[in-house]
Amino acid sequence: MREAGAGGGAPGGPGPGPEVAAAKLLPFLAPGARADLQAAAARHVLALTGSGPGRALLAGQPALLRALAELAPGRDAALALVNLAADPGLHEQMLAADPRLPACLLGRALDPQWPWAEEAAAALANLSREPVPCAALMAVLAAAEPGAPGLEQLVHALCTPGYNARAPLHYLGPLLSNLSQRPAARAFLLDPDRCVVQRLLPLTQYPDSSVRRGGVVGTLRNCCFEHRHHQWLLGPEVDILPFLLLPLAGPEDFSEEEMERLPVDLQYLPPDKQREPDADIRKMLIEAIMLLTATAPGRQQIRDQGAYLILRELHRWEPQPDVQATCEKLIQVLIGDEPECGMENLLEVQVPEDVEQQLQQLDRQEQLEQEQQELAPELWGKKAAPT
Repeated sequence: MREAGAGGGAPGGPGPGPEVAAAKLLPFLAPGARADLQAAAARHVLALTGSGPGRALLAGQPALLRALAELAPGRDAALALVNLAADPGLHEQMLAADPRLPACLLGRALDPQWPWAEEAAAALANLSREPVPCAALMAVLAAAEPGAPGLEQLVHALCTPGYNARAPLHYLGPLLSNLSQRPAARAFLLDPDRCVVQRLLPLTQYPDSSVRRGGVVGTLRNCCFEHRHHQWLLGPEVDILPFLLLPLAGPEDFSEEEMERLPVDLQYLPPDKQREPDADIRKMLIEAIMLLTATAPGRQQIRDQGAYLILRELHRWEPQPDVQATCEKLIQVLIGDEPECGMENLLEVQVPEDVEQQLQQLDRQEQLEQEQQELAPELWGKKAAPT
């Protein structure tokens, strides 16, 4: 969640400076203040978050941050925190002002009775995009009760329909995706005894929110960086590949021979089968499969399950050039020759610095060409009509 809408200040000419305004608002945000005054003060704070100087001012005030996190009667206070957390330049300042902020927000997000739990989750999703606050949040999760680890509570809330009847908690998805960039989080998610990944897999098809779907797919992609777990992920205990391929599959009718190569869940799909509508999610799904091809056994297993057939049809259909290019690279890995001896694990191959620079230059050139292709229709549309 990026910045929420922030209305302007009161009409009638210039008011007091932001520092004075913030100081005057604080007493009205206190727990004992009248509810109508709290709501009015929260609206003014939300208005302050609509400007860079206003956000910078609020981010450095510990008492005000705590008051916003604990305020119950209105959504504006929660949205103000979402706006503040959407500014990466303020993250360290916010944590310095109130080190307890991640713990407070996490408690609100996982409280099944808290009406603004979705906004608390969105603020945490914004905060956790940067390494320092993400590490701080992981410390909070690690400090949870031994019998109920913080990450377990988060996954439980994400995977339980109706966990909070007043908040959908879709933003727990991107929050978990951000946390899964940390090795400790991936170790928890990939623990075979916890069955966490298996609980996340059905959410790759979650129909009600692309935010939740995208967060879960991002989490799975990050887990696929751990090549030591690829055999387990692709094996019968998890069987991740059909869950990554199904959102990429369309209504194509394959021959009987081709159909038999596909996993059961991808055979004889209905004629109205739709692919994942979000291009960014489609790209992450392809990237996750690409990571699973890092080892020779992984590549062979993905070939044996007919992934090429789904990717071939996706490549023909894909309207987004960058997603199509990513799909093409994966197809090349699947149909190309195997690497020479000693280079079977693609994630462990050491690329010489000069070669890496050349590859990066080629990637930049390819990206530029794609952008030019995307601009071409608009430029043609602006040609003068013949006279």
